[in-house]
Amino acid sequence: MVVCLITADLRFNSLAQTRAVLDNLAAPVTWIADIPASLGAWRDTHIRARRQLLEDNQRLHRENLLLQGRSLQMASLQAENTRLRGLLNSTAMLRNDVLVAELIGVSPDPVRHQLVLNKGARDGVYVGQPLIDADGLMGQIIDVGELTSRVLLLTDQTHSLPVQVNRNGIRAIAEGTGSLDALEIQHISATTDIQEGDLLVSSGLGGRFPVGYPVGEVVLVQRDPGQPFARVIARPSAALNRSRHVLLVFIEAPEEPVPAAPES
Repeated sequence: MVVCLITADLRFNSLAQTRAVLDNLAAPVTWIADIPASLGAWRDTHIRARRQLLEDNQRLHRENLLLQGRSLQMASLQAENTRLRGLLNSTAMLRNDVLVAELIGVSPDPVRHQLVLNKGARDGVYVGQPLIDADGLMGQIIDVGELTSRVLLLTDQTHSLPVQVNRNGIRAIAEGTGSLDALEIQHISATTDIQEGDLLVSSGLGGRFPVGYPVGEVVLVQRDPGQPFARVIARPSAALNRSRHVLLVFIEAPEEPVPAAPES
């Protein structure tokens, strides 16, 4: 009987309607049976996608940090390049030979304003040699090793140098105060023509510092009635706490006078 029905269906398609009904009845069962496989595929796809997103996010975060670091480095290099250009341009004010040096150390004692440079006796550095940056005088060499040297800054309490007011040529002595942003001008008469905003430059007296190089700007002048001297404070021109590259100046020795020929 079954064989006859199958044969008739194959030849005359007589059970097509019945088969369609059975397929419709079996469809929910097939769909339910496929749910575990579908859920597994959905889970694998979405978990993989989420994992990929997390990995991409971490990778992009690392790349962003790297790019930010490079950007900061470029900004630092650009600023350093600008400072070096200013430093080299400052040599136009000098008629002496100079040597570029780099700061490699700072005195840990806050009372002592000293620096350590990467140039020494091998480079021709000598005790008493002046040090400048792009803005002004910084100090002088006080100790020389073979490969390094030590600098005493203008603001150290033990340092002093002769200066003059650029506006009128009045001479004075600028002494360190122990503060990196202050120099004190000693023994200025209360009637002396000096005022806030005046530029102090090196006078060249003593032959140790180059003539006419900026030392500081007067920021305070106090005249008390009955006091013979005024209190004068100047702010150093050089960036004493920021300069990394500096110039060591080789002062030309004054020519010795040629002795006159004896009269015959």
